[in-house]
Amino acid sequence: MEFLNHTLSNGLQIVAECNPEAHSTALAFFVQTGARDEHDGIAGVSHFLEHMVFKGTPRRTADEVNREFDEMGAHYNAMTGEENTVYYAFMLPECQDRAVALLADILRPSLREDDFETEKKVILEEIKMYDDQPPFGADEKCRASFFGDHPLGRSVLGTAESVGGLTPEAMRDYFERRYSPANVTLGAAGKVNFPALVRCVEENCGHWPARAASRTVTTPTVHEGFQTLIKESASQQYLLQMASGPAAEDADRYAAKLLAVILGDESGSRLFWELVDPGLAEHATIGHGENQGAGVMVTYVCCDPARAKDNLDRVNRIYRQAEKEGITEAELGQAKSKVRSRVVLGSERPRGRLFTIGGDWVYRREYRPLEKDLDALAALTRDDVHAVLAKYPLTRNTTLTIGPRE
Repeated sequence: MEFLNHTLSNGLQIVAECNPEAHSTALAFFVQTGARDEHDGIAGVSHFLEHMVFKGTPRRTADEVNREFDEMGAHYNAMTGEENTVYYAFMLPECQDRAVALLADILRPSLREDDFETEKKVILEEIKMYDDQPPFGADEKCRASFFGDHPLGRSVLGTAESVGGLTPEAMRDYFERRYSPANVTLGAAGKVNFPALVRCVEENCGHWPARAASRTVTTPTVHEGFQTLIKESASQQYLLQMASGPAAEDADRYAAKLLAVILGDESGSRLFWELVDPGLAEHATIGHGENQGAGVMVTYVCCDPARAKDNLDRVNRIYRQAEKEGITEAELGQAKSKVRSRVVLGSERPRGRLFTIGGDWVYRREYRPLEKDLDALAALTRDDVHAVLAKYPLTRNTTLTIGPRE
């Protein structure tokens, strides 16, 4: 394995973990923009823009974009979150230059008005569908309550009002500000020809005009509370809890992820044995999410409405006990084995390493080889996990429930 990086004169960065033994190549443009970079008048524009990027460029129609990816046999897609929009493709190594050129081209889309109006209808239907299907937008509703007016509380999809009122001019302005090359990183993993990669990126992206792009990172004031939303058509009750956790820049994030495995992994955790194994809940987990300047511990329970109150009491009792008594050495050892296995298995394919490499660089401007992450995991102690429990108590949270139960 060899890590290499290069920065173009316009600010676009290239990072690659090159593995000559790999049989595939994974590429992604990480654009540091998402829901937290919007305001009320353009809420949802980042996700809307992700759709528009695939609608054609001055050089290619939308059909030609899709056909060219298919001709390469590439697996490709994009995703938008609170902080990043990522465009990725996985392909055979001989298609590296062609894939870079195609991804670079779609990142300079035409943004035609006809496509804009057509896709707006698609997004509005997506918003309706998200609210009409389980768990009925529970995650974004709980996030809004938890973060309040902070930008991390924004919906990635936006609202019917904000998307409905969005104009092509507003989207073009947002694109010019946020898709600056200084705000873009190209990540690569697997069998990568790095000199050829740099030449290809320079040829296809070097002419992008440089423009400053920044993000104001403020510490959120999170809120505690309880909210019930009635959804009479639901057959299940959905419970979400959000509590503070370590941020993306915080070394405590490793201990937080171990804690989540111990308390709420999908198998062999405290929530699993208490709720799922005896059939009291269909699903009961907790996970750690990290953002710039803030992290969040998210509990999710899905169960029969008649069991909702009792299950919530059980969850809170498990968390109070963990805060009071801590975890055992046996739980710590099992969690380490699970995480170690998942990290190693996920890293065997370039596509798995790509998002780790890109995330490390975008959030922390660092490269962490697999061995370094495994060493950090092995070094964690019960005291490290207990420190996270003390600093980020799970019993101080926002709870939201959606379903037929009042």
